[in-house]
Amino acid sequence: MDLVQALWLGLIQGLTEFLPISSSAHLILVPRLLGWPDQGLAFDVAVHVGTLLAVMLHFRRQVGPLVGDTLVSVWRRQPVGESRLGWALIIGTLPLVAGALILADAAEGVFRDPRVIAAATIGFGVLLWVAARRAGPRDEHSIGPGAALFIGAAQVLAIIPGTSRSGITMTAGLWLGLEATAAARFSFLLSMPAIALAGAWKALQLGAADGPVNWGVFGFGALVSGVSAYLCIRVFLALVARLGMTPFVIYRLVLGGVLLVMFSGAGSAAG
Repeated sequence: MDLVQALWLGLIQGLTEFLPISSSAHLILVPRLLGWPDQGLAFDVAVHVGTLLAVMLHFRRQVGPLVGDTLVSVWRRQPVGESRLGWALIIGTLPLVAGALILADAAEGVFRDPRVIAAATIGFGVLLWVAARRAGPRDEHSIGPGAALFIGAAQVLAIIPGTSRSGITMTAGLWLGLEATAAARFSFLLSMPAIALAGAWKALQLGAADGPVNWGVFGFGALVSGVSAYLCIRVFLALVARLGMTPFVIYRLVLGGVLLVMFSGAGSAAG
């Protein structure tokens, strides 16, 4: 991998990680169109670090109180400050851990079929459109344990490439009556443990793999991913408040159609 590939793939990862349009679908589509080889596990780890740092930077004023108040609530055995939201994030992460352990083999096998990715891109795009019509006035601080578990269970579906982790968690939040920007904010906060766990898992796999690591190129990819993700979060929150989810639904339908056309012969070719 050279710097040009690292630039484009880091940019794609950063921009699509937090938009409800599926980063995995884009990272499959772009190298295929440009004839690039698979970027490899080490690069995946690098760009995950970049996006994690980006979301932590954006919510830097909230992360400290979230962690601190949640810990204090354990000691006092009652809600404290931001602890309700902190516990919602913890509860929302638990299904992902269980789902990853159960579905790990499928995630690396059948789920990576391009036709599955295309179907997920289209199907969950339609579901996002339906859920957006149920949006209500609630904000993320109203999320209780049951709602957090529901959103967390939905997040497990993101193991299927093409689903979009941010997309499915926003969909679940909208379905429960959250306001669009509130659903997005909770999705972004929930991404911190999700991305950290995914990055740690990939790092463990990387540690067991052989071969040199081009730290310069991967560091550059992480930087591009982090900067683009930070800007994307800021722009998306402003954009969704004005336009809602419809533009992203339309984009998903078009992207899914493109993937279906590109990979329509994949099954017969494999047979």
